[in-house]
Amino acid sequence: MQALNRRSFLGTATAAAATAGIALPWSTGALAQAWPARPVRLISPYNAGGSNDILTRVLGDYLSRQLGQGFVVENKAGAGTRIANDFVAKAPPDGYTLLHAAAPIAIGEALYKDLPYDVHKSFAPISSTAIAPLFLVVNASAPYKTLPEFIKHIKASPTGATFGSPGSGSAPHLTAELLLRAADAKGIVVQYRGDAPAYTELLAGRIDATLTAISTAVPHIKAGKLRVLGVATEERTPVYPDAPTIREQGLPNVVGYGWYGLLAPAGTPADIVQRLNAQINAAAADAEVRRKAEDVGLQLRAGTPAAFSAFIASETKKWAQIIKAANITAE
Repeated sequence: MQALNRRSFLGTATAAAATAGIALPWSTGALAQAWPARPVRLISPYNAGGSNDILTRVLGDYLSRQLGQGFVVENKAGAGTRIANDFVAKAPPDGYTLLHAAAPIAIGEALYKDLPYDVHKSFAPISSTAIAPLFLVVNASAPYKTLPEFIKHIKASPTGATFGSPGSGSAPHLTAELLLRAADAKGIVVQYRGDAPAYTELLAGRIDATLTAISTAVPHIKAGKLRVLGVATEERTPVYPDAPTIREQGLPNVVGYGWYGLLAPAGTPADIVQRLNAQINAAAADAEVRRKAEDVGLQLRAGTPAAFSAFIASETKKWAQIIKAANITAE
């Protein structure tokens, strides 16, 4: 409430001053010109050590060097990213608290009732930062070596396919549901606590496939124990360029991945948003930043604030349809 009152006061005072031709010290232009005058908080919605946290720190270091102020990472994990999302939604819109948002922010609208923020109204999109490609991985001893062979096999099975997922309502879960529907095949998606347990079950032959991030699976792929059948990105990815897309193997509508992007509280001055956007796009073109991202299975992807806003809107609509069709509920 305090943040909202402050926003209301600043907006009213600034508008009145503009009418009178007075430049206030907290006006949009003054704030943007002075920014950043102190360290900026970068909020990660996950615990330390994961891909979002690692990329947040890489970007924070880059922004610190470019803008001459510290960008300090704070981890506010839990509740499917809702704790971090809510914290930033209620922060002052002054450019000093930013969210390195993740895909669940667009999924949550269809999963949870009474969210304390509105993904479309509570934030100012800055730029997407990266995607986490999702790979269709099977046991190397399985008889199928391509996606069409896999689909033929599961259609012939009375029980269909069993997919492993790192969590209910996650991007891997929803993408697996999307694949089953696009292939007109039966199957169930079993939920585990993260990628590693799902791969353990896949190695043991207790599930048929996973459609998740590949970093945990790479050692087993190199050892010849697991096989990659495809990737659910629009185009082949530098994270694992040998994997053909699911689209090019006959299912053009199966596109899904984890993703990250930078958001600020709604009302953040446009000049600050544009300055941050320019820096994120520069970071995405930086070879060292790209290398560090790909080392943890991420593919950098920047763009304009408008493009990121449109992407979030499309993700929200797309996954809401799958959640309804599959009757998925929050854990």
